[in-house]
Amino acid sequence: MAYWLVKSEPGAWSWDDHVKAGVAEWDGIRNHQAANNMKAMKVGDRAFFYHSVNEKRIMGVVEVVKEYYPDHTDASGRFGMVDFKAVMPVATPVTLKQIKEDGRLDHLALIRQSRLSVMPVDDDAWDMLCGLAGVSA
Repeated sequence: MAYWLVKSEPGAWSWDDHVKAGVAEWDGIRNHQAANNMKAMKVGDRAFFYHSVNEKRIMGVVEVVKEYYPDHTDASGRFGMVDFKAVMPVATPVTLKQIKEDGRLDHLALIRQSRLSVMPVDDDAWDMLCGLAGVSA
């Protein structure tokens, strides 16, 4: 199993929206690196659901239930999407500030490539972030 972090603007698609939907597509990605990360996702992989913009915090955990397929919102036909199901909210949202303050997490794309919306999370960082979030995912 691989781990990921996916960002969404809470005003456009929030953790609560995803929970209400249960399973939803992750569409609208137009960055090639983010799209390549989604192409690498497999059913059963898990991701942190991160609110970007003014909140900047991990809100929940989602799981890949459908692997990469064409994104119907992309008229060019170059980009795709995956489907995620909501697994669980975090007990304690983990802020970007907390993540930046922990030197063990400096290598994360969340720190190094702040505009990237779909990124991998290594096993050790996943475990650390789950600990901070109060979840066993």
